[in-house]
Amino acid sequence: MSDQMQFIVEKLHREPFRKNYNLITFDSLEPLQLLQLLSDVLGEIDPKHTIDIREELPEQTAKRMLGLLGILKYKPPGGISDLSAFRQGLVTGSKPVIHPILHWLLQRTNELKKRAYLARFLVKQEVPAEFLQDDTVTDINNQYEELIERFKNLHKEREQLKTSGLSTAEIRKDISAMEEEKDQLRKRVERLKKKVETVPNHQQMLEIARKLRLEKERKESLAQQKKEQKYQLFHAKQRLQRAQLQLKEMRQAVADSKPESLMKKLEEEINFNSYLVTEKNPREFESKKTSIYFLEKVAAEPAMTQSDLNALKMKVHEVNIQINQLIEKRMMNYEPTDSKLLMYEQQAAIISQKKAAKAEELQAAKEEISRWERQMLQKTKQVQELEGSEVLKVDEFKHYVSKLRSKNTICKKKQAELAEITVECEVLQRTEELLKQRHDALQQELKSMEEKKGISGYSYTQEELERVSAIKSEVDEMKGLTLDNMSQMVKKLNALVAEKKASLAPVIKELRQLRQSYQELTQEHDEKKIQYESCAAGLESDRSELEQAVKGLLEECDQEESNYHYVNCMKRNLEVQLQRAKDEMKACLSPDPRERQKTIREQHTRRILEQENLGKKLREKQKAVKESHEANMKQMKMWQDFEQLMECKKKCFLKQQNQTATDEVIQEEGKDRLVL
Repeated sequence: MSDQMQFIVEKLHREPFRKNYNLITFDSLEPLQLLQLLSDVLGEIDPKHTIDIREELPEQTAKRMLGLLGILKYKPPGGISDLSAFRQGLVTGSKPVIHPILHWLLQRTNELKKRAYLARFLVKQEVPAEFLQDDTVTDINNQYEELIERFKNLHKEREQLKTSGLSTAEIRKDISAMEEEKDQLRKRVERLKKKVETVPNHQQMLEIARKLRLEKERKESLAQQKKEQKYQLFHAKQRLQRAQLQLKEMRQAVADSKPESLMKKLEEEINFNSYLVTEKNPREFESKKTSIYFLEKVAAEPAMTQSDLNALKMKVHEVNIQINQLIEKRMMNYEPTDSKLLMYEQQAAIISQKKAAKAEELQAAKEEISRWERQMLQKTKQVQELEGSEVLKVDEFKHYVSKLRSKNTICKKKQAELAEITVECEVLQRTEELLKQRHDALQQELKSMEEKKGISGYSYTQEELERVSAIKSEVDEMKGLTLDNMSQMVKKLNALVAEKKASLAPVIKELRQLRQSYQELTQEHDEKKIQYESCAAGLESDRSELEQAVKGLLEECDQEESNYHYVNCMKRNLEVQLQRAKDEMKACLSPDPRERQKTIREQHTRRILEQENLGKKLREKQKAVKESHEANMKQMKMWQDFEQLMECKKKCFLKQQNQTATDEVIQEEGKDRLVL
């Protein structure tokens, strides 16, 4: 308690209260002063409560404070039985009531300010049901609820923006950096314009550059369209392959099965689908709907603190204790009929769970089959892309196997030849190694002989000289041939150049004229191309408009045709019903009683009479049962008493027999002892 008071006094010393209290002065406050202090704290949280309590009645003060504390979700200490004492203590300004409230409010002032601010807009004003019958009041109430939802969304967006980390200083900094970058780009553009203005025909070049940029953008868009169309084509091919595979499977199923098996299969599929539609999917939908409702309810509530969570945990614990107590009470009041019913309920629940599990397994198996089918189609597509052909059929595969066997025999022959060549190569390699060893041995002997004679290195030097002289002679011969060839080639080239110049002079003149005409034709071609593209674009737009118009007319035609068929079917149904009505009237007006008995009215009349007679008999039977009920119950009670009496006699008789048998045994034992 002293820690609580110390905390309250410290908080009241600070802004915005500035109360010069210590523990003694705070503890010596009068009830009216305590209530005024509580009102000031509540006024700091919600400015509407900044009121002098001397200007209002005590009941109004208590009502106002209780309303705000309820909005702030304050939970007084103690159970439900202490609520009246809490209200009385709040009216009288009791310290055990006011001090915990002040401690709770001063602990979470900022959070409570936010909650009070939201409560001003989110606490709905309840409208009586009799006023909601007016359309104007209903519309205004709906607008009011829509505004509340809009306020919730805006507040959530504001909180998200506050927590996103974007501050005004950072935004201003980014804006200033962007403006600086914009100025730099403007200056750079001006410099480039000045440079370009000195270039001749710069306007034409700029126009060409603009056209080039537009064409590049158009090229990129066309490439994107091409990519999208390829993607759509790929998916369309996949759908076509799946449809073809399903058609093939269905044809095989139709060819290999009988009508009875097909009907059985269809009935199983219909039963499974009806189970999904009527039981499984609605149950899942309801569970999802309830979970969404609870999540929306939780999201609509303001943020909860740790104390609120602890209070909820305590409440859950109490409810669990109550549930356990009720279960124990039910077990104490256990009856056999309830156990049988419970057993049947458990069996039904187990069967429903098994049914749901099997349905989920079946659904998963179907999804697995579809996944494997998609994977098979993808693998088939990959094989077609790699091999360039479809997957082999049975005959083609047999032909491929025979071809592979012939190639296998050829491969075995080649492998045998390769083995022979490998053996021969190994023999030659061994021969080469022996010759190299012999050559090395001869070289060693030659070196040793040269060292003995005092002319070491003579053979190596002689070999080098011979090699160098051979290379020199070859180079000299090549130089001479090269010089002769080059001089002859230069003469031939000069003569050929002179001939070509003489022959190309008129061609060059014609080429200049052709270049000029080519430039003119190129310019004319560009102009015609632009005209063609504009005309093609106009025609393309006209064609698309016509296609849309034709599509709309075709849809309208289909709609009218379906309407015609629908009206025709309705007409036929009405004609059939009219014919049946005519036949009924004819049978009713017929003088023949047999014909009149066949009418639907006569049949229903007979059935009504039969049911009335049956109901009369059942009522008479019920009356007889009611009359004999008391006598039968008395007779049953007498039989029960008689059965108990006979059971008691049976027990007594058995007990008497046991007693006589034991007496006889005791007497026999006594006689035996006397004899001994």
